[in-house]
Amino acid sequence: MRPVAIGDRLCGDEAPVFIVFEAGPTHSGMESARRLIEVAAEAGADAIKFQILDTDRLMGEKDVEITYKVLGATGTEEVTERLETILLRRELPPDGWRELKRYADKCGITFFATVDYPETLALVRELGCHAVKVASGDLNHYGWLDQVARAGMPVMIDTGSSVIGEVERAVEIITAAGNQDIIIHHCPSGYPARLESINLRIITTLRQMFEFPIAFSDHTPGWDMDIAAVALGATMVEKTLTLDRRTRSTEHIMSVEPAEAQRFVRAVRELEVALGRPRRIMSADEAKGKLKARRSIFAARALRRGERLGEDMVDWRRPGTGIVPADAPRALGRTLARDVRVGAMLTWDDLA
Repeated sequence: MRPVAIGDRLCGDEAPVFIVFEAGPTHSGMESARRLIEVAAEAGADAIKFQILDTDRLMGEKDVEITYKVLGATGTEEVTERLETILLRRELPPDGWRELKRYADKCGITFFATVDYPETLALVRELGCHAVKVASGDLNHYGWLDQVARAGMPVMIDTGSSVIGEVERAVEIITAAGNQDIIIHHCPSGYPARLESINLRIITTLRQMFEFPIAFSDHTPGWDMDIAAVALGATMVEKTLTLDRRTRSTEHIMSVEPAEAQRFVRAVRELEVALGRPRRIMSADEAKGKLKARRSIFAARALRRGERLGEDMVDWRRPGTGIVPADAPRALGRTLARDVRVGAMLTWDDLA
């Protein structure tokens, strides 16, 4: 896998999982955006992501609606709303984004964003962002992919409901523009995504097909799917972060709240440790410890010098710090070089 540098951190197989909290759909203005940055930084995440959009320009037809779920007083409810209204809630003026980038820098967390037009791309370049993201809806917008690829930053692409061929073509466009710093996000559709649509095994397929890091953008409640994605080889996870999961807007229902954010990060970090390496390398302490449970040759009776060691004269007991079972063919049949008391561990010095 070709690792990708995002600022001073790497994303790839040899690096810790790159943890991103998504705040684009879950902030409600400057105050909440600043608080989400604080929560993400305090939790130990690597980055926070927003969405820098020009909604009026993007939405050619204003009456497009989407349906999503929210937490109500008695359970889950469905809400249908104009997409334009939803996107407008995510907008901030350029100076607002400049302030948030400075605040993220102050908090010590990487800031990047999804962008939609040359003007928003220029803004993230001005801000000094270390990466930029392309929404899944733009995966077939080849002219836009080419522009983003030439901006001089690592490019993240959401795959959404795309098919493999579309992902391949998007990668071709980006690499043809001279950009080899690509991160491919497996991003199940839905708010939240249905279990049947998550298809985590595609992570394995994408790893086999591409030399670039594979990420998982989670659209499910909790973090079971993130843990599974990392176990399958995702080197980046992106999880939405909210100040209140009961907020009646899209994506809050499936987001992590501040009290959970640190536990989410810790769960990923603990999994990394547990996954270990493809080839087991034991520490000196582990190597010593395993011998306590293994066996060696012990004298089943008092043995006399000059006797030939037979199977009926030995017993196999713990610990395994003496002559081990694998060396039995070399030990049995040898002549004893000295007397050995009953119950003693035999050593090679006991044999002629």
